[in-house]
Amino acid sequence: MDSVLSRLRLEIQNIFRTESGNQAKVSFMTAYRFTEAKINMPQTEKPYLYLVLDGTLRLYTPSGIMDYMPGQYSISKIDTPLYGTILSLSEQNDFLAIALELTSHEVIAAVLDLDNTLAERIVKEAIPEQEMSLADDAVIESVYRLLVTMQKPLASDYIRRNIMREVIYYILCGSCGKQFLQAITNIQNVDEIYEANSWIKENFRSSFTVESLAEQQNMSVSLFHQKFKSAVGMGPLQCQKRLRLTEARRLMLDDGRNVTEASLEVGYESVSQFIRDYKKMFGTAPKEDISHFKEPLKK
Repeated sequence: MDSVLSRLRLEIQNIFRTESGNQAKVSFMTAYRFTEAKINMPQTEKPYLYLVLDGTLRLYTPSGIMDYMPGQYSISKIDTPLYGTILSLSEQNDFLAIALELTSHEVIAAVLDLDNTLAERIVKEAIPEQEMSLADDAVIESVYRLLVTMQKPLASDYIRRNIMREVIYYILCGSCGKQFLQAITNIQNVDEIYEANSWIKENFRSSFTVESLAEQQNMSVSLFHQKFKSAVGMGPLQCQKRLRLTEARRLMLDDGRNVTEASLEVGYESVSQFIRDYKKMFGTAPKEDISHFKEPLKK
């Protein structure tokens, strides 16, 4: 896997030698190069694979803090973070990653074509760890082959679709398989709800009502709430709360804010309510939680 990752990294480095800015479109992919700590994640209604090529990335998700080393990837869902933090740069003092958009049609077609026993094994997490690790390596190999193949003179959409099916298959068989498969079951709701979810991401610090969001989408409150919960896995106000708490956690961990400062900055009016909600979501009070993450850095 290291040799394939090195070749993929070299391909992207060569692209940025001729491209300006921090991103470049490459054969149905987007390559990213950052030199600053805070980076923006792709914002698209389509699911996508985000593969770290060089450097270390930390994402703050409602599910927790996730760190990604070179060769590791994440699969987007509707609640994908707006941004991440670079923990370490490469030897060239930059961070490299590549994002590959996955169309709903191609993903659903691949899922429907799976052997029934394989789909069941994915849902039940019955695939051995060694096989999942091999599948994760195969994801990188397929992404590299897609990048190289689509730059050849005989490249075609037919070839792209077939390699994409490989990428999707290996993702499903890999460490993100169950999460990815569960997200796909709600994919038909994403187009209608994405706009509202994006609005919440941008305005989670402010107060709003479900009624106002439903009105924006020309839906009844009950229908909007049902569709939103089906697509995102939680109601709009719960989504807002999780975004507030996740951002407060980042502010305390990365920016050194204290509990009061962080709670007020994300929109809480009561610090005590913030602490109760924080403990309920993360399992421990804010001070203890942040100390837990900072302790290894002191050694």
